[in-house]
Amino acid sequence: MSTDVEKEPGPQGDSPSQGSPTPPEPEKRKREYKEFGHEDQKATHANVDMSTIELKAEDLYDKEKVDLETIVIDDVFTLLQCNQEGLTQAEADRRIELFGPNKLEHEKQNAFLQFLSFMWNPLSWVMEGAALVAIALSNGEHRAPDWEDFVGIVLLLFVNSTIGFYEERNAGNAVAALMDSLAPKAKVKRDGSWSEIESANLVPGDMIAFKIGDIVPADCRLTEAINVSIDQAALTGESLPINKKEGDQCFSGSTCKNGEAEGVVISTGANTFFGRAASLVGQDDDTTGHLQKILAQIGSFCLVSIGIFVVAEIFCLYAGFRYSYRRGLDNILVLLIGGIPIAMPTVLSVTLAVGAQQLAKHKAIVTRITAIEELAGVTILCSDKTGTLTTNKLTIDRNTIRTYGPFSAEDVILLAAYASRTENQDAIDSSVVGAIGDPARARAGIKLLDFKPFNPVDKRTEITYRELSTGKLKRVTKGMTGIIIELCTRNKTEEVENKLEADVEEFASRGLRALAVAYEELDGDDHEAEGNGFELIGLLAIFDPPRDDTKQTIDDAIALGVKVKMVTGDQLAIAKETGRRLGLGDHMYAAKVLKDGPTPGSKFGSLDEMIMDADGFAGVFPEHKYEIVKRLQGLGHLCAMTGDGANDAPALSRANVGIAVEGATDAARGAADIVLTEPGLSTIVHAIRGSRIIFQRMRNYSIYACAVTIRIVVSFAILAFAYKFDFPPFMILIIALLNDGTIMTLSVDRVLPSMTPDSWDLTEIFAFAIAYGLYLTASTVALVCTILETTFFQDKFGVTLATNPIDHNDPQLHMIVYLQVAIISQALIFVTRSHGFFFMERPSVALMCAFCIAQLISSIIAAYGDWGFTKIQAISGGWIGIVWVWVRIFLLSFAKQC
Repeated sequence: MSTDVEKEPGPQGDSPSQGSPTPPEPEKRKREYKEFGHEDQKATHANVDMSTIELKAEDLYDKEKVDLETIVIDDVFTLLQCNQEGLTQAEADRRIELFGPNKLEHEKQNAFLQFLSFMWNPLSWVMEGAALVAIALSNGEHRAPDWEDFVGIVLLLFVNSTIGFYEERNAGNAVAALMDSLAPKAKVKRDGSWSEIESANLVPGDMIAFKIGDIVPADCRLTEAINVSIDQAALTGESLPINKKEGDQCFSGSTCKNGEAEGVVISTGANTFFGRAASLVGQDDDTTGHLQKILAQIGSFCLVSIGIFVVAEIFCLYAGFRYSYRRGLDNILVLLIGGIPIAMPTVLSVTLAVGAQQLAKHKAIVTRITAIEELAGVTILCSDKTGTLTTNKLTIDRNTIRTYGPFSAEDVILLAAYASRTENQDAIDSSVVGAIGDPARARAGIKLLDFKPFNPVDKRTEITYRELSTGKLKRVTKGMTGIIIELCTRNKTEEVENKLEADVEEFASRGLRALAVAYEELDGDDHEAEGNGFELIGLLAIFDPPRDDTKQTIDDAIALGVKVKMVTGDQLAIAKETGRRLGLGDHMYAAKVLKDGPTPGSKFGSLDEMIMDADGFAGVFPEHKYEIVKRLQGLGHLCAMTGDGANDAPALSRANVGIAVEGATDAARGAADIVLTEPGLSTIVHAIRGSRIIFQRMRNYSIYACAVTIRIVVSFAILAFAYKFDFPPFMILIIALLNDGTIMTLSVDRVLPSMTPDSWDLTEIFAFAIAYGLYLTASTVALVCTILETTFFQDKFGVTLATNPIDHNDPQLHMIVYLQVAIISQALIFVTRSHGFFFMERPSVALMCAFCIAQLISSIIAAYGDWGFTKIQAISGGWIGIVWVWVRIFLLSFAKQC
């Protein structure tokens, strides 16, 4: 690019004409360029008499009395009873007793009690009851306890509890991660001299110092600030580093990006901004997971179903039939062992674990596998902006560049890059140089003669260089609009100033930071000489751009029935502009509405209505994000939250599903349930679809498990009542093991995800389960009735049984019932997994293979299982064929009815 542009002559010295005197020009109005930025907070005073405030946490951090973050700095020293010479070591030791160490405390839960807690739910109660019956109550009549059933039940109970315990213990210690983010060392003034100590030993009233690259060790108020810029994006979500001056507050855990400062510590540990965020992590009145609640309700359904028929058997068998103690107990054990969905927690855990592995292929690491089930039902996705929806990397917005001179937009960017550092860059210089593509172009074709870096006084950068192609000396400056326009003397017309003022105001309203660029040429070879006058040539807009895939991700989420809300610590104008660019909408509110509520006369009757209607919230602190998520959950929504900073950790922890994006801090990853390892949010859409597939598998199994409970307890209770049928308990355990082995393959079954958020409609699940269970009961009872009440099979197929006339407890009849119950129960899964004719929806290869193997094993046991201790006897191939045909007939008629 050639910058050899003809310029108009600059202003000349006074040479009044010899004619009549020139009338005085009207005074030019003072222009104020309303640039985007932070509004300075005015210092306040204590709300009560300071003499009543004691040096203790209860008084100092009670904002109804005083706000140490905003009161005048002299009052801070008065309240903290200190001065700029720092504390003595003795006084510091006394204060650490008063305020505690500058670290986050976390009460550890007893691991053994935590493990036992997983055995305390309705499903476990039934399992524990069955184990107790098998080992303790079945002792009698010269028979040993039922060790086989006892060992199997207890092993499954411990496996399920171990899985749950392992998940919870490894979900991530967010508080520990937050603590790791704090500065380990601090420079402090004690006894009049500076020294370095552990940051945990800091106390309110200490004088501290930090410089570029340091982590601020505690919340403080600055008493001295030299060109200080603080990056607090990980705490507040603000995308730009914040310039700090004397009297301003700095948060613990933020990073000093430029300059050096001294300050007085106003809060430590849990009382810091960081500490308050940590205290919200895991803070939840309802600590029961969503899936655990569902399992508890399903367990209660099974418990009630079993209980009804157990009580009925007790009255009927003992009071009515006068059964002996052990004979009646064996019948009750059949209901308990067969009715309990023993493997339900294990099957669901395996399904979730397999799902977690599948999600890992899409770069989503699941740290709490039960979160997969909750993700399937998420209706609202609350997303942080900085680093999540956006890149957290300042960029020049090429579409909004304004030009005022003869230069093109590309020329303006290149000249601005000349006036930028190419090494040790701040965020602004980095964004400008990055805009030209190849950083080498920022020095290509020129010879640097002089460079003035940015400083908080001049608020601009300046470069003087020689253009190698022409040999001319030229100068470019960039910086704050008000500063740059004051420097300009060439072509500075009223029209240009009006246009500039309008452009700056437009940028500010859209949350864009304006960067003005001016240019001049020098005559001669003296690079320190005055030029021919700066001319305004362009205005650049700096912003944090959305990630490339964010808009598509949001559109995909909306198509899946998930509403997306932006919740950011950045300012309202920035949030609205980002929302417009992403198609989220700009119906957003400042965080203060969460405290003040809707304005009188607004269309919202309550804060909850406003939160539901809003596209997002800006200027929020961790407690605000937490409150938004909590209120949405209170309205009945399953809520997901994405984020990357420590400021997101409380809301990530509170949300049903916390998602830490790629590059997130340890604090965010520790609080999250899912951690993305690939930039952007597209992985979330994969995760939502994947979780809905997994949900369908779990729903199918839940219907199956409840249906099997109904069919077992009703079938064998009816047979006991009608025929005094004593089915051996051990064979029920065999049926359960074969069924559960088959059902494990549901974790990889072929299903389609729903296009709307999933939810557990337990009424529907229980209705299907009762219908299926009663139908299967009818198939079993009808078979037994046909065998006992007629000679149809003997006459038509020439088959016989061990006893003649047939005894109601013939061991071969037991085997026939075992085979029929086993194979039709295994086939039931094809019915529960389908939405129409079960043979029209192709299952996975694994499920089909497992089903065939289970059917084969069941048939082999029926053909060769002469186990006297179980009161069964092998049956002929004819009976096996009859049972197979019987089952197929009932299944086909079942498919027609479905």
